[in-house]
Amino acid sequence: MKYKIIENYLEKVYGYAINHTYSQEEADELTQEILFTAVRGLPKLRDESKFEPWLWGIASNVTKSFRRNIGKQRAMYSYDTLDNLSYEDKYFEEQEEIYDSLRRKIAMLSKIYRDVIVLYYYDNLSTKTISEKLKIPEGTVRWRLTEARRKLKKECVEMKETALRPVKMQLNIYGNGNYNGKTIPFPTVYIDDSLSQNILYYCYEQPNNVEELAKICGVPAYYIEERIENLLNRQAIIEVSKGKYQTGFIIWSDKYGIYCEENAEKALMPIMDKLLNALDCITEEANKISFYKADKSKTDLFYLYGAMAFSYAREHYCQLPYPWFEMKYDGNEWQYIGNMETGKHRRIGINIQQSANLGSRGGCSHTTYSAIAGITFRQMMYDNYINVCEDILCNGSTEDIDSIANAIQDGYILKKQDGRFFVTVPFFTKEQKAEFDSIVDKYLAPLMPEYSEIVSKFISGYKRLFPEHLCDDADRMCQNVF
Repeated sequence: MKYKIIENYLEKVYGYAINHTYSQEEADELTQEILFTAVRGLPKLRDESKFEPWLWGIASNVTKSFRRNIGKQRAMYSYDTLDNLSYEDKYFEEQEEIYDSLRRKIAMLSKIYRDVIVLYYYDNLSTKTISEKLKIPEGTVRWRLTEARRKLKKECVEMKETALRPVKMQLNIYGNGNYNGKTIPFPTVYIDDSLSQNILYYCYEQPNNVEELAKICGVPAYYIEERIENLLNRQAIIEVSKGKYQTGFIIWSDKYGIYCEENAEKALMPIMDKLLNALDCITEEANKISFYKADKSKTDLFYLYGAMAFSYAREHYCQLPYPWFEMKYDGNEWQYIGNMETGKHRRIGINIQQSANLGSRGGCSHTTYSAIAGITFRQMMYDNYINVCEDILCNGSTEDIDSIANAIQDGYILKKQDGRFFVTVPFFTKEQKAEFDSIVDKYLAPLMPEYSEIVSKFISGYKRLFPEHLCDDADRMCQNVF
Protein backbone atom coordinates (compact mmCIF):
# COMPACT_ATOMS: atom_id res chain seq x y z
CA MET A 1 0.00 0.00 0.00
CA LYS A 2 1.44 3.38 -1.02
CA TYR A 3 1.27 6.14 1.56
CA LYS A 4 0.70 8.60 -1.30
CA ILE A 5 -2.96 7.55 -1.43
CA ILE A 6 -3.52 9.61 1.72
CA GLU A 7 -2.49 12.79 -0.12
CA ASN A 8 -5.62 12.53 -2.26
CA TYR A 9 -7.77 12.83 0.86
CA LEU A 10 -6.06 15.74 2.62
CA GLU A 11 -8.68 18.33 1.65
CA LYS A 12 -11.57 15.95 2.38
CA VAL A 13 -10.18 15.15 5.82
CA TYR A 14 -9.72 18.84 6.56
CA GLY A 15 -13.28 19.55 5.41
CA TYR A 16 -14.49 16.78 7.72
CA ALA A 17 -12.52 18.33 10.59
CA ILE A 18 -13.95 21.81 9.89
CA ASN A 19 -17.46 20.40 10.20
CA HIS A 20 -16.64 18.77 13.53
CA THR A 21 -14.77 21.60 15.26
CA TYR A 22 -15.20 25.18 16.40
CA SER A 23 -12.15 26.89 14.98
CA GLN A 24 -9.42 26.62 12.40
CA GLU A 25 -6.90 25.77 15.12
CA GLU A 26 -9.08 22.94 16.42
CA ALA A 27 -9.70 21.70 12.87
CA ASP A 28 -5.96 21.67 12.20
CA GLU A 29 -5.37 19.61 15.33
CA LEU A 30 -8.12 17.09 14.53
CA THR A 31 -6.89 16.76 10.93
CA GLN A 32 -3.37 15.98 12.13
CA GLU A 33 -4.62 13.32 14.56
CA ILE A 34 -6.75 11.64 11.88
CA LEU A 35 -3.92 11.61 9.34
CA PHE A 36 -1.34 10.46 11.89
CA THR A 37 -3.57 7.56 12.95
CA ALA A 38 -4.23 6.65 9.32
CA VAL A 39 -0.53 6.67 8.40
CA ARG A 40 0.30 4.53 11.43
CA GLY A 41 -2.41 2.00 10.62
CA LEU A 42 -2.00 1.92 6.84
CA PRO A 43 0.35 -1.11 6.73
CA LYS A 44 -2.43 -3.22 8.27
CA LEU A 45 -4.81 -2.43 5.40
CA ARG A 46 -4.35 -5.07 2.71
CA ASP A 47 -7.25 -4.27 0.36
CA GLU A 48 -6.71 -0.85 -1.23
CA SER A 49 -10.30 -0.78 -2.54
CA LYS A 50 -11.52 -0.52 1.06
CA PHE A 51 -9.31 2.46 1.87
CA GLU A 52 -12.01 5.15 1.93
CA PRO A 53 -14.47 3.46 4.34
CA TRP A 54 -11.46 2.43 6.45
CA LEU A 55 -10.27 6.07 6.56
CA TRP A 56 -13.66 7.46 7.56
CA GLY A 57 -13.95 4.80 10.25
CA ILE A 58 -10.65 6.03 11.65
CA ALA A 59 -11.85 9.66 11.37
CA SER A 60 -14.99 8.84 13.36
CA ASN A 61 -13.07 7.07 16.12
CA VAL A 62 -10.39 9.76 16.35
CA THR A 63 -13.08 12.44 16.54
CA LYS A 64 -14.77 10.67 19.45
CA SER A 65 -11.46 10.48 21.30
CA PHE A 66 -10.74 14.08 20.40
CA ARG A 67 -14.04 15.12 21.95
CA ARG A 68 -13.40 13.21 25.13
CA ASN A 69 -10.15 15.09 25.61
CA ILE A 70 -11.84 18.47 25.46
CA GLY A 71 -14.93 17.19 27.28
CA LYS A 72 -16.94 19.99 28.77
CA GLN A 73 -17.78 21.82 25.57
CA ARG A 74 -19.91 18.87 24.51
CA ALA A 75 -22.57 20.10 26.91
CA MET A 76 -23.33 22.70 24.26
CA TYR A 77 -26.08 20.54 22.80
CA SER A 78 -28.27 22.18 25.48
CA TYR A 79 -28.05 25.83 26.44
CA ASP A 80 -30.50 25.69 29.32
CA THR A 81 -28.77 23.01 31.44
CA LEU A 82 -25.14 22.36 32.29
CA ASP A 83 -25.39 18.77 33.49
CA ASN A 84 -22.28 16.59 33.45
CA LEU A 85 -22.52 14.24 30.49
CA SER A 86 -21.24 10.75 29.88
CA TYR A 87 -18.73 10.54 27.04
CA GLU A 88 -19.18 6.90 26.16
CA ASP A 89 -19.19 5.92 22.49
CA LYS A 90 -22.90 5.25 22.63
CA TYR A 91 -23.55 8.86 23.62
CA PHE A 92 -21.57 10.19 20.68
CA GLU A 93 -23.32 7.92 18.22
CA GLU A 94 -26.75 9.03 19.42
CA GLN A 95 -25.91 12.74 19.71
CA GLU A 96 -23.70 13.10 16.61
CA GLU A 97 -26.40 14.60 14.40
CA ILE A 98 -27.58 17.04 17.09
CA TYR A 99 -24.03 18.08 17.90
CA ASP A 100 -23.00 18.70 14.28
CA SER A 101 -26.14 20.67 13.54
CA LEU A 102 -25.64 22.82 16.63
CA ARG A 103 -21.98 23.40 15.83
CA ARG A 104 -22.93 24.71 12.39
CA LYS A 105 -25.45 27.07 13.95
CA ILE A 106 -22.86 28.38 16.42
CA ALA A 107 -20.45 28.95 13.54
CA MET A 108 -23.09 31.09 11.84
CA LEU A 109 -23.19 33.51 14.79
CA SER A 110 -21.24 36.73 14.50
CA LYS A 111 -18.09 37.12 16.55
CA ILE A 112 -19.63 39.04 19.48
CA TYR A 113 -22.05 36.18 20.20
CA ARG A 114 -19.78 33.33 19.13
CA ASP A 115 -17.03 34.41 21.54
CA VAL A 116 -19.19 34.46 24.68
CA ILE A 117 -20.87 31.15 23.81
CA VAL A 118 -17.54 29.37 23.35
CA LEU A 119 -15.94 30.95 26.43
CA TYR A 120 -18.94 30.22 28.65
CA TYR A 121 -19.77 26.66 27.56
CA TYR A 122 -16.58 25.54 25.85
CA ASP A 123 -14.05 26.94 28.34
CA ASN A 124 -16.47 26.91 31.29
CA LEU A 125 -15.59 30.48 32.25
CA SER A 126 -17.79 32.62 34.46
CA THR A 127 -19.47 35.73 33.10
CA LYS A 128 -17.16 37.80 35.28
CA THR A 129 -14.03 36.15 33.84
CA ILE A 130 -15.39 36.53 30.31
CA SER A 131 -16.04 40.20 31.06
CA GLU A 132 -12.42 40.67 32.08
CA LYS A 133 -11.09 38.66 29.14
CA LEU A 134 -13.12 40.52 26.50
CA LYS A 135 -12.89 43.86 28.33
CA ILE A 136 -16.64 44.46 28.25
CA PRO A 137 -19.14 44.92 31.12
CA GLU A 138 -20.42 41.74 32.77
CA GLY A 139 -23.96 42.84 32.00
CA THR A 140 -23.07 42.92 28.31
CA VAL A 141 -21.75 39.35 28.58
CA ARG A 142 -25.03 38.15 30.12
CA TRP A 143 -27.05 39.98 27.47
CA ARG A 144 -24.99 38.46 24.66
CA LEU A 145 -25.39 34.97 26.13
CA THR A 146 -29.17 35.42 26.28
CA GLU A 147 -29.28 36.84 22.78
CA ALA A 148 -27.06 34.04 21.43
CA ARG A 149 -29.35 31.37 22.95
CA ARG A 150 -32.36 33.07 21.38
CA LYS A 151 -30.67 33.19 17.98
CA LEU A 152 -29.64 29.54 18.16
CA LYS A 153 -33.14 28.38 19.03
CA LYS A 154 -34.59 30.47 16.22
CA GLU A 155 -32.07 29.24 13.68
CA CYS A 156 -32.34 25.50 14.38
CA VAL A 157 -34.01 25.01 11.01
CA GLU A 158 -32.79 23.87 7.61
CA MET A 159 -30.20 25.93 5.79
CA LYS A 160 -31.56 28.55 3.39
CA GLU A 161 -31.86 27.44 -0.21
CA THR A 162 -29.61 30.32 -1.27
CA ALA A 163 -26.70 28.57 0.44
CA LEU A 164 -27.00 25.78 -2.12
CA ARG A 165 -27.12 28.19 -5.08
CA PRO A 166 -23.98 30.33 -5.01
CA VAL A 167 -23.92 33.15 -7.53
CA LYS A 168 -21.21 33.97 -10.04
CA MET A 169 -20.65 37.42 -11.46
CA GLN A 170 -18.16 39.23 -13.63
CA LEU A 171 -16.28 42.09 -12.01
CA ASN A 172 -14.60 45.01 -13.73
CA ILE A 173 -13.67 48.64 -13.09
CA TYR A 174 -14.14 51.89 -14.95
CA GLY A 175 -12.47 55.24 -14.44
CA ASN A 176 -8.74 56.02 -14.35
CA GLY A 177 -5.84 53.83 -13.34
CA ASN A 178 -2.54 52.51 -14.58
CA TYR A 179 -2.70 48.70 -14.53
CA ASN A 180 -0.90 46.21 -16.71
CA GLY A 181 -2.72 43.15 -15.42
CA LYS A 182 0.52 41.41 -14.46
CA THR A 183 2.88 43.25 -12.13
CA ILE A 184 0.08 45.72 -11.35
CA PRO A 185 -3.15 43.67 -11.29
CA PHE A 186 -6.60 45.17 -11.71
CA PRO A 187 -8.29 45.84 -8.34
CA THR A 188 -10.94 43.20 -9.01
CA VAL A 189 -8.33 40.51 -8.39
CA TYR A 190 -8.62 41.13 -4.65
CA ILE A 191 -12.41 40.71 -4.42
CA ASP A 192 -13.09 38.08 -7.07
CA ASP A 193 -13.26 34.98 -4.86
CA SER A 194 -16.59 33.12 -4.70
CA LEU A 195 -17.50 34.10 -1.14
CA SER A 196 -16.82 37.80 -1.77
CA GLN A 197 -18.97 37.67 -4.90
CA ASN A 198 -21.89 36.20 -2.96
CA ILE A 199 -21.55 38.77 -0.18
CA LEU A 200 -21.54 41.55 -2.78
CA TYR A 201 -24.58 40.11 -4.55
CA TYR A 202 -26.68 39.68 -1.42
CA CYS A 203 -25.76 43.12 -0.09
CA TYR A 204 -26.66 44.91 -3.33
CA GLU A 205 -30.38 45.56 -3.01
CA GLN A 206 -30.45 45.84 0.78
CA PRO A 207 -27.93 45.86 3.64
CA ASN A 208 -27.20 42.69 5.61
CA ASN A 209 -25.21 41.86 8.72
CA VAL A 210 -22.70 39.06 9.23
CA GLU A 211 -25.19 36.55 10.63
CA GLU A 212 -27.69 37.14 7.84
CA LEU A 213 -24.93 36.66 5.27
CA ALA A 214 -23.73 33.49 7.00
CA LYS A 215 -27.20 31.99 6.68
CA ILE A 216 -27.66 33.15 3.10
CA CYS A 217 -24.25 31.91 1.95
CA GLY A 218 -24.22 28.79 4.11
CA VAL A 219 -20.76 29.34 5.61
CA PRO A 220 -19.57 30.05 9.17
CA ALA A 221 -19.70 33.67 10.23
CA TYR A 222 -15.95 33.91 10.83
CA TYR A 223 -15.37 33.39 7.09
CA ILE A 224 -17.89 36.15 6.35
CA GLU A 225 -16.15 38.46 8.84
CA GLU A 226 -12.79 37.90 7.16
CA ARG A 227 -14.20 38.67 3.70
CA ILE A 228 -16.14 41.69 4.99
CA GLU A 229 -12.92 43.16 6.37
CA ASN A 230 -11.20 42.71 3.00
CA LEU A 231 -14.15 44.16 1.06
CA LEU A 232 -14.16 47.21 3.33
CA ASN A 233 -10.41 47.69 2.86
CA ARG A 234 -10.82 47.37 -0.91
CA GLN A 235 -13.75 49.84 -0.84
CA ALA A 236 -16.14 47.37 -2.43
CA ILE A 237 -18.75 47.60 0.35
CA ILE A 238 -19.82 50.27 2.80
CA GLU A 239 -21.07 50.02 6.37
CA VAL A 240 -24.41 51.82 6.13
CA SER A 241 -25.11 51.40 9.85
CA LYS A 242 -23.52 49.57 12.78
CA GLY A 243 -22.80 46.03 11.53
CA LYS A 244 -24.90 46.46 8.35
CA TYR A 245 -23.12 46.32 5.01
CA GLN A 246 -24.13 47.18 1.47
CA THR A 247 -22.38 46.83 -1.88
CA GLY A 248 -20.77 50.08 -2.99
CA PHE A 249 -21.16 49.70 -6.75
CA ILE A 250 -23.65 48.72 -9.44
CA ILE A 251 -24.28 45.06 -10.24
CA TRP A 252 -26.08 44.66 -13.52
CA SER A 253 -28.89 42.12 -13.61
CA ASP A 254 -31.64 41.34 -16.11
CA LYS A 255 -34.05 43.82 -14.52
CA TYR A 256 -32.20 46.69 -16.18
CA GLY A 257 -32.34 45.03 -19.60
CA ILE A 258 -36.01 44.17 -19.15
CA TYR A 259 -36.79 47.83 -18.46
CA CYS A 260 -34.93 48.80 -21.64
CA GLU A 261 -36.76 46.20 -23.69
CA GLU A 262 -40.12 47.36 -22.43
CA ASN A 263 -39.50 51.09 -22.74
CA ALA A 264 -36.58 52.08 -24.98
CA GLU A 265 -37.94 51.34 -28.43
CA LYS A 266 -41.31 52.81 -27.50
CA ALA A 267 -39.61 55.98 -26.24
CA LEU A 268 -37.40 56.34 -29.33
CA MET A 269 -40.08 55.56 -31.91
CA PRO A 270 -41.00 59.23 -32.63
CA ILE A 271 -37.39 59.98 -33.62
CA MET A 272 -36.24 56.55 -34.80
CA ASP A 273 -36.43 57.19 -38.55
CA LYS A 274 -34.57 60.49 -38.20
CA LEU A 275 -31.77 58.83 -36.21
CA LEU A 276 -31.37 55.95 -38.66
CA ASN A 277 -31.33 58.33 -41.60
CA ALA A 278 -28.66 60.42 -39.84
CA LEU A 279 -26.53 57.32 -39.22
CA ASP A 280 -26.86 56.29 -42.88
CA CYS A 281 -25.67 59.74 -43.97
CA ILE A 282 -22.79 59.65 -41.44
CA THR A 283 -21.76 56.22 -42.73
CA GLU A 284 -21.80 57.30 -46.37
CA GLU A 285 -19.56 60.31 -45.72
CA ALA A 286 -17.32 58.58 -43.16
CA ASN A 287 -16.48 55.83 -45.65
CA LYS A 288 -14.85 58.49 -47.82
CA ILE A 289 -12.33 59.33 -45.08
CA SER A 290 -9.07 57.55 -45.82
CA PHE A 291 -8.52 56.24 -42.29
CA TYR A 292 -7.12 52.75 -41.63
CA LYS A 293 -10.19 50.48 -41.73
CA ALA A 294 -8.46 47.18 -40.81
CA ASP A 295 -10.45 45.38 -43.55
CA LYS A 296 -13.62 45.63 -41.47
CA SER A 297 -16.92 44.80 -43.17
CA LYS A 298 -19.51 47.44 -44.02
CA THR A 299 -21.67 46.19 -41.17
CA ASP A 300 -18.81 46.41 -38.66
CA LEU A 301 -18.00 49.92 -39.80
CA PHE A 302 -21.65 50.97 -39.55
CA TYR A 303 -21.73 49.91 -35.90
CA LEU A 304 -18.37 51.56 -35.26
CA TYR A 305 -19.57 54.84 -36.77
CA GLY A 306 -22.73 54.66 -34.68
CA ALA A 307 -20.80 54.09 -31.46
CA MET A 308 -18.39 56.91 -32.25
CA ALA A 309 -21.23 59.23 -33.30
CA PHE A 310 -23.20 58.84 -30.09
CA SER A 311 -20.03 59.01 -28.05
CA TYR A 312 -19.44 62.41 -29.65
CA ALA A 313 -23.06 63.41 -29.05
CA ARG A 314 -22.84 62.49 -25.38
CA GLU A 315 -19.65 64.50 -24.96
CA HIS A 316 -21.02 67.63 -26.68
CA TYR A 317 -24.80 67.61 -26.11
CA CYS A 318 -25.59 65.55 -23.02
CA GLN A 319 -26.65 67.75 -20.08
CA LEU A 320 -26.96 64.87 -17.63
CA PRO A 321 -24.71 65.00 -14.54
CA TYR A 322 -21.55 62.90 -14.45
CA PRO A 323 -20.12 62.86 -10.91
CA TRP A 324 -16.38 62.29 -10.87
CA PHE A 325 -14.90 59.31 -9.06
CA GLU A 326 -13.65 59.44 -5.52
CA MET A 327 -10.01 58.46 -5.07
CA LYS A 328 -9.62 54.80 -4.19
CA TYR A 329 -7.21 53.10 -1.81
CA ASP A 330 -4.56 52.77 -4.55
CA GLY A 331 -4.54 56.49 -5.36
CA ASN A 332 -6.48 56.12 -8.62
CA GLU A 333 -9.98 57.35 -9.47
CA TRP A 334 -12.24 54.49 -10.54
CA GLN A 335 -15.25 52.43 -9.55
CA TYR A 336 -16.07 48.73 -9.55
CA ILE A 337 -18.90 47.35 -11.66
CA GLY A 338 -20.41 43.87 -11.56
CA ASN A 339 -22.48 41.87 -14.02
CA MET A 340 -25.01 39.12 -13.36
CA GLU A 341 -26.91 39.39 -16.64
CA THR A 342 -28.00 36.21 -18.43
CA GLY A 343 -27.69 37.75 -21.88
CA LYS A 344 -31.40 37.33 -22.59
CA HIS A 345 -32.16 41.02 -22.11
CA ARG A 346 -29.97 43.68 -23.66
CA ARG A 347 -29.41 46.94 -21.86
CA ILE A 348 -29.41 50.25 -23.70
CA GLY A 349 -26.12 52.09 -23.70
CA ILE A 350 -22.66 52.25 -25.18
CA ASN A 351 -20.00 51.37 -22.64
CA ILE A 352 -16.72 53.05 -23.50
CA GLN A 353 -13.28 52.17 -22.16
CA GLN A 354 -10.09 53.88 -23.16
CA SER A 355 -6.38 53.26 -22.65
CA ALA A 356 -3.38 55.20 -23.89
CA ASN A 357 0.39 54.97 -24.17
CA LEU A 358 0.85 58.01 -21.97
CA GLY A 359 3.48 56.26 -19.90
CA SER A 360 5.73 55.56 -22.86
CA ARG A 361 4.87 57.88 -25.73
CA GLY A 362 1.56 59.70 -25.42
CA GLY A 363 0.73 59.67 -29.12
CA CYS A 364 -2.13 57.15 -29.37
CA SER A 365 -5.13 55.88 -27.45
CA HIS A 366 -7.29 52.79 -27.81
CA THR A 367 -11.05 52.87 -27.32
CA THR A 368 -13.41 49.93 -26.91
CA TYR A 369 -17.18 50.10 -27.33
CA SER A 370 -19.38 47.39 -25.89
CA ALA A 371 -22.97 46.45 -25.03
CA ILE A 372 -24.35 47.29 -28.45
CA ALA A 373 -25.39 44.82 -31.14
CA GLY A 374 -22.72 43.81 -33.61
CA ILE A 375 -19.71 44.71 -31.47
CA THR A 376 -17.97 42.05 -29.43
CA PHE A 377 -16.34 43.25 -26.23
CA ARG A 378 -12.56 43.11 -26.18
CA GLN A 379 -10.18 44.20 -23.47
CA MET A 380 -8.37 47.53 -23.63
CA MET A 381 -4.83 47.49 -24.97
CA TYR A 382 -1.84 47.87 -22.71
CA ASP A 383 0.43 50.81 -23.59
CA ASN A 384 3.11 48.56 -25.10
CA TYR A 385 0.48 47.01 -27.40
CA ILE A 386 -0.51 50.49 -28.55
CA ASN A 387 3.15 51.29 -29.19
CA VAL A 388 3.73 48.34 -31.50
CA CYS A 389 0.45 48.94 -33.36
CA GLU A 390 1.53 52.55 -33.89
CA ASP A 391 4.94 51.37 -35.11
CA ILE A 392 3.42 49.00 -37.66
CA LEU A 393 0.82 51.49 -38.92
CA CYS A 394 3.29 54.35 -39.21
CA ASN A 395 6.57 52.57 -40.01
CA GLY A 396 5.59 49.09 -41.16
CA SER A 397 7.63 47.31 -38.46
CA THR A 398 8.64 47.37 -34.80
CA GLU A 399 11.69 46.42 -32.78
CA ASP A 400 9.71 45.41 -29.68
CA ILE A 401 9.52 41.67 -30.38
CA ASP A 402 8.12 40.68 -26.97
CA SER A 403 5.23 43.14 -27.11
CA ILE A 404 4.27 42.26 -30.65
CA ALA A 405 4.25 38.56 -29.73
CA ASN A 406 1.83 39.27 -26.88
CA ALA A 407 -0.31 41.52 -29.09
CA ILE A 408 -0.52 38.72 -31.67
CA GLN A 409 -1.53 36.28 -28.96
CA ASP A 410 -4.34 38.61 -27.83
CA GLY A 411 -5.57 39.20 -31.37
CA TYR A 412 -4.64 42.83 -31.91
CA ILE A 413 -2.08 41.99 -34.58
CA LEU A 414 -1.90 39.22 -37.19
CA LYS A 415 1.22 37.92 -38.88
CA LYS A 416 0.51 37.17 -42.52
CA GLN A 417 2.08 34.40 -44.57
CA ASP A 418 4.46 36.83 -46.27
CA GLY A 419 5.78 37.87 -42.85
CA ARG A 420 4.08 41.26 -42.73
CA PHE A 421 2.20 42.35 -39.61
CA PHE A 422 -1.46 43.40 -39.83
CA VAL A 423 -3.19 45.50 -37.14
CA THR A 424 -6.76 44.28 -36.60
CA VAL A 425 -8.07 47.55 -35.09
CA PRO A 426 -9.28 50.56 -37.16
CA PHE A 427 -7.12 53.65 -36.70
CA PHE A 428 -7.86 57.39 -37.03
CA THR A 429 -5.31 60.16 -37.03
CA LYS A 430 -6.29 63.30 -35.10
CA GLU A 431 -7.13 65.06 -38.36
CA GLN A 432 -9.27 62.15 -39.56
CA LYS A 433 -11.09 61.98 -36.22
CA ALA A 434 -11.80 65.73 -36.40
CA GLU A 435 -13.20 65.25 -39.91
CA PHE A 436 -15.42 62.43 -38.67
CA ASP A 437 -16.66 64.55 -35.75
CA SER A 438 -17.66 67.36 -38.08
CA ILE A 439 -19.74 64.90 -40.12
CA VAL A 440 -21.44 63.65 -36.96
CA ASP A 441 -22.21 67.16 -35.78
CA LYS A 442 -23.67 68.03 -39.18
CA TYR A 443 -26.30 65.28 -38.98
CA LEU A 444 -26.92 64.77 -35.26
CA ALA A 445 -26.89 68.34 -33.93
CA PRO A 446 -30.35 69.19 -35.38
CA LEU A 447 -31.83 66.12 -33.64
CA MET A 448 -30.32 66.63 -30.21
CA PRO A 449 -33.05 68.81 -28.58
CA GLU A 450 -35.77 66.26 -29.36
CA TYR A 451 -33.50 63.33 -28.60
CA SER A 452 -32.39 64.78 -25.25
CA GLU A 453 -35.99 65.26 -24.13
CA ILE A 454 -36.84 61.65 -25.01
CA VAL A 455 -33.80 60.29 -23.17
CA SER A 456 -34.54 62.37 -20.06
CA LYS A 457 -38.04 60.88 -19.80
CA PHE A 458 -36.68 57.37 -20.27
CA ILE A 459 -34.00 57.90 -17.62
CA SER A 460 -36.46 59.19 -15.02
CA GLY A 461 -37.82 55.65 -14.72
CA TYR A 462 -34.51 53.90 -15.32
CA LYS A 463 -32.82 55.56 -12.35
CA ARG A 464 -35.42 54.17 -9.97
CA LEU A 465 -34.00 50.68 -10.58
CA PHE A 466 -30.73 51.52 -8.83
CA PRO A 467 -30.27 51.36 -5.03
CA GLU A 468 -30.58 54.84 -3.53
CA HIS A 469 -27.05 54.93 -2.11
CA LEU A 470 -25.61 54.48 -5.63
CA CYS A 471 -26.97 57.72 -7.05
CA ASP A 472 -23.55 58.82 -8.36
CA ASP A 473 -23.04 55.50 -10.14
CA ALA A 474 -26.56 55.71 -11.56
CA ASP A 475 -25.86 59.17 -12.96
CA ARG A 476 -22.74 57.89 -14.69
CA MET A 477 -24.62 54.93 -16.16
CA CYS A 478 -27.39 57.20 -17.41
CA GLN A 479 -24.84 59.15 -19.40
CA ASN A 480 -24.05 55.89 -21.16
CA VAL A 481 -27.77 55.54 -21.91
CA PHE A 482 -27.67 58.91 -23.64
